This record gives sequence, structure tokens and C-alpha cells, in this order.
Amino acid sequence: MKQISSFSLHLIKGRWSMFFASVLIMSLSGAGYIFALYSGEIKTTLGYDQSTLNLVSTFKDLGGTVGIMSGLINEISPPWVVLLLGAAMSFSGYFMIWLPVTGKIAKPPVWQMCLFIFIGANSQTFANTGALVTCVTNFPQGRGAVLGLLKGFVGLSGAIISQLYHAFYGHDPKSLILFIGWLPAVVSLVFLPIIRVLKPVRHRNDLKILYNFLYVSLGLAGFLMAIIIAQHSFQFSKAEYAATAAVVVTLLLAPMAIVIREELKLWKANQDQMVDRLPTKSIAEDICSKTPLEKEVSCWRTAFTPPERGEDFTILQALFSMDMLLLFAATAFGVGGVLTAIDNLAQIGQSLGYKKATISTFVSLVSIWNYLGRVGAGFVSEVLYVKYKFPRPLMLTIVLCIACVGHLLIAFGASSGLYFSSVVMGFCNGAQWPLIFAIISEICGLKYYSTLLNWGAAAIPVGTYVLNVVVAGRLYDKEAERQMREKGMVRKAGQDLICMGVECYRTSFFIITGATVFACLLSIILVVRTTDLYRGDIYRKFRDEEEVERKTGEDNSKAIRYGGRPRCVAVRRRSQHRAAPRPELRPRRQRPFFAVRDDPPGGPHPRRRSQHHAAHPVELRPPSPVRLHTV
Repeated sequence: MKQISSFSLHLIKGRWSMFFASVLIMSLSGAGYIFALYSGEIKTTLGYDQSTLNLVSTFKDLGGTVGIMSGLINEISPPWVVLLLGAAMSFSGYFMIWLPVTGKIAKPPVWQMCLFIFIGANSQTFANTGALVTCVTNFPQGRGAVLGLLKGFVGLSGAIISQLYHAFYGHDPKSLILFIGWLPAVVSLVFLPIIRVLKPVRHRNDLKILYNFLYVSLGLAGFLMAIIIAQHSFQFSKAEYAATAAVVVTLLLAPMAIVIREELKLWKANQDQMVDRLPTKSIAEDICSKTPLEKEVSCWRTAFTPPERGEDFTILQALFSMDMLLLFAATAFGVGGVLTAIDNLAQIGQSLGYKKATISTFVSLVSIWNYLGRVGAGFVSEVLYVKYKFPRPLMLTIVLCIACVGHLLIAFGASSGLYFSSVVMGFCNGAQWPLIFAIISEICGLKYYSTLLNWGAAAIPVGTYVLNVVVAGRLYDKEAERQMREKGMVRKAGQDLICMGVECYRTSFFIITGATVFACLLSIILVVRTTDLYRGDIYRKFRDEEEVERKTGEDNSKAIRYGGRPRCVAVRRRSQHRAAPRPELRPRRQRPFFAVRDDPPGGPHPRRRSQHHAAHPVELRPPSPVRLHTV
């Protein structure tokens, strides 16, 4: 019984349990991807036109991408504070949307609805910061795989939430708004004690365990894909939706077996005292981090003189860099066009005559292919670069060209083309994220990566506002008003505008296709400018640093084990001694050359030298005369 309690405590505090908890939090943090499921209900009950709905959608995208506040809070507080604030924001934001939609309170002004959905969507950035950043800190050696997995589960979250929603509420979009408010909040609150920063410890099989998580996620994605196709072909009852949701929950909890197995191995090793508990790497890093830095030049003086690509840029150097501006514009028009299609998916399906259940299928397809795009683009681009030096900006260009095909399918209204278009939009939306974030790190370095990452994400609200609100929303309303005039109808105040036919979005998506082609051209220019960077070895300096850290860690472990100091401590202290002024030494008393000391044989004892000198005073004798010998 004592061993069971000991293992249970170890399991709760284990880092793999922390990673599994982060997976569950991230798998329910993608409520922004299912906006199309309840956007029609907001539009109908509140009497919004398409431009107003697109404005609300833009604030949703803005809240889901601006994570500066959560990052600043995470710098000065533990992760559980960030997760707690995110849970409170999630429930309060969506709850305040649910109240007017269900008629519990009066219709609020549009700016209040924009504020409510911004708060609800911004909770996703708090979940990302609290869970994802903590995992990267705890797994520094496998950060690429960790980011891919967690972002992949975010891509699956739309399909997961859709299946759970149908099991709980059937087909009630109003209840879905409340559901996406309380479910992620509850999951975050449950795992608050587990998500915390741990000491980074290296294990050889970490990557193998992460691959096991990847295999489980692929199985979950495959099941969701199959069940979505089945739900499209057959009419499911509520009991069948409940059975489907039970399978989804089982697959979500399946990695718990991996966690228990690995934590059991670690617990047994701790019990047998076979784990080296000396955190040599952490000690070395902590002590070396205190080394005084060299005096740096003001960033304003070097703003327009950036270093070579691949070195560490300052924030101003990156912001004024032509490469970063090209990437920012390509992101705004490329991702902005894809998100415009995803946000308007429900209205596009309605205008083309699809049923509500089919529209729900489109949303789930977007979520699944979003996951596959994130995982696939990350791993494929990495393999292509390592083996063939294939540049990542060229991969981004290919993804943007594929997105143009999806936009044209919507513009022409091809028969059953919305199925293929939803797959293309989901894949391209997911694939662009790891590519853009990797390109930023490879061009501008990792020193200010978190700030530059948010700067890259800030391009998305700009693109979605221009393409979603200004272009798609206004042209949709214009076509709907034209159809009402042809029928001899006059729109009343607050009446919903409904447009039917291919013409509702044809002109809009021709413009969006042109904007995406422009993004492709910008990406090609970036490919040409970064050719030399990707022909070289961008990972060479990281391998050199790892080799130095490995040798330093071995020396430090030996030094600490045998009572010495880490190498970096000695280096730092030597540098301090060199920098410090040398103390003034007392001049040594010179003994005359003719002084002779009558010491006993062997000389006095060192400790009694003063007493010996007092007992045997020194006699001063004249020097003996010099005798000259002749031969």
C-alpha cells in the first residue's frame, strides 16, 4: 500500500504526466476553428448582416492570435496562473455570447459582442502559453517534436469538440456556444496542479516516447476521418453520437498507458537508486547565466545594419528587415485568404444549398486536415532540407499554390467541390504555421524568437480584416440586397441578409485567389533572397553548441561528484580576478648580505619561529676579507 501511494505521488509529479495533461488541454483549445458551426445562429438571432458577422469573426481571429499579454504574465508567474486566467476568460467570454443568443438578456451592441468573442478566443493563447511553453521548457532537447505534437492536437480539437458536442446536445448550435466555454475551462482547472516547470533531465528514449504519442494521435485522426465520412453517408442518432464520442475519449486517454509505463520505469529506477540525481547541466546553466555580459551597442544604432541571415537579429533589425517584411505580407495574404474561407464555410455551404449536417462535416474535415497539415509540413520540410537542402520558403510557396486551387473551387461552385475545398483549406491552414515559424527562427535566430513569433502572427488579423470584412462581407451583402430587389422585397431594420447561389462568393474568391497569387510571388522572392542560407548548414552552430555542452556537462558532473566546481564557475571567477584590481602587497624586508643567523641544526620549527628568534638573537659579523690565490 505504501508503494502504491509512493508511485501515485510520483505519477502526479512526473514530467510525462505533465506532457499528457498538456495534450488534453491543447486538444480542447481550438474553439476558434468551429466558428462556422454557430456563426449562423449568431447572425440569425441577433439580426446581423454578413459584414457585421465578419467583423465579429475578425475579432475572434484577433483574440486567437494576439498572445502578448499571456506571454508577459507567464514571465512573472507560474503556469497555473496563466491557465487559471485562461479558464476564466474562456467561460466568461462565451457565456456572455450565449446569453443574448438564447434571449436571456437583451441584444448587446456590436462592439460588446466583438469584445466578448475576443475575450473567449484570447483564452486559447493563455492555454498555449501555459501548456505549450511549459512543455518546451521541460523538454528542451525535443522541442521540435513537442511543438509538432501539441500544435497537431490543436488542429484536431475542432473535430474532437464537434463529436463531443453532438453527444451532449445533438444539433443545437446555441448550446455549442456554452459548451466551448465550460469544457476547456474545466479541463484546465483539473490539471492546474500538474502543469508546472520541472528540471530538464535528459533521457535517451525521449524521442521514442514522443513518437508513441504521435502514433496515437494518428490513430485518433484516422478514426475521426472515418466517422466523419460515415456521418455524412448515414443519419446518426444521439445514441450513436454518444458511442462515437466514447471512442474519441478513449483514444484521447490512450496515451495514459504510455505515461504509466514510463513513469513506472523511472519510479523503479529511483527506488533502486540508479538515477543520477546530480543536475549538472542545470547547475552549469544557472551559474554561467550569471556571467556578466559585455556592453552592447544601442539597438537603434544597429536597426538598419542587420547581421548575416541565420545569426541573432535584434527586434528592430528583424522588423526593418526586408526578409521579415516579405514574410509578413505573404502571411497576411496567404493565411488571411485561407481563414476567410474557413470562417465563411457555413455561409458558403448555405448559399450552395448544402444541409446543416453536411456543413458540420465540412468543419470537421477542416479540423482533421489542419492537424495533418501541421504534422506533415513540419516533418516533411525537415526531411527534405536535411537530405536535399530543399528550402522551407519554397515549401511555403507550394502550399500557397495549393490554396489557390481551393479558392477557385469555391469561386466556380463546382459540384461537390466544397468537400475537396474544405480539405485543401484545412491542410493549407495547418501547413503554413510550422513553415512560417521555422522560417522566422532560421532567418532571424532564436535570441528574440518569442517576440518575433508574435510579430509574425500579428499579420493574420490584418489579412483577415481586409479579405474577410472588406472584401467577402461587403460583396456578400451587396449580392443579397440585389437578390431582394429582384424579388421586390425591402429589407427591414435588423433583418438578416441571405444570399443564395454561386454569385454570393464568386467575385470575393476571385479577389482572394489574386491575393494568394501575390503572396506566392512574395514567397518566391524570399526563396531567391535566402538561397545561400539554405544551401549551407543552418544546424551546424547548434551541433557545435551541443558538443560543447556535452563535454562541459561531463566535466561538471565529475567535478561536482568529487567535490570540485563546474568549469564555468572557475572561468567566471578567473575572469573576475583578472578584472579586479590587484591588492597592494607589503614590501618584503631585505636581510643584509652580512647577516648570519646562528640557528640550531635543522632550523627552527615553523610554528615556533618567533620564539626561536627571541631566544637566539641575530649576530652581525663583518665580512671576511677576500683572499686572492695565485697560480
